[in-house]
Amino acid sequence: MALDITTRHLEPGDRAAWEPLFQGYLTFYEASLSDDLIDETWTRLMSPDPQFHIGLGALDRDNRLVGIAHILFHRSTWSKTHYCYLEDLFVDPAIRAKGIGRKLIEAVYEEADRCNATRTYWATQEFNYRARGLYDQVATKSQFIQYRR
Repeated sequence: MALDITTRHLEPGDRAAWEPLFQGYLTFYEASLSDDLIDETWTRLMSPDPQFHIGLGALDRDNRLVGIAHILFHRSTWSKTHYCYLEDLFVDPAIRAKGIGRKLIEAVYEEADRCNATRTYWATQEFNYRARGLYDQVATKSQFIQYRR
């Protein structure tokens, strides 16, 4: 059953609700960040500078933050426009599979369209089958493999 969800940019007063969701995201990926880096991430999300991240939130009918998406716009050598990178997406595990992830991705697409981005993309781990079930419905899987240093 889908929930009545709205999306909007994260606001300074969302910090207390955002942090447990971001920590949940880090835990899912078996990662941890220092408190100062989490503070810096929040600062970036709140910055009006378009070269920083943009934070989006999904709110339930009680105005409770139940999901987050962090995006970043960047230039490309293959386009005169920007690309939109969806860096983080997380929904409260207690209420997954109710359309919240889809709503957040739709909000990301709206931001990308507003900024005339010609590509919106993200990565996930191969074994993240639950999320990939949604991603296969809202996007096209690329043939690229990611390498890191």
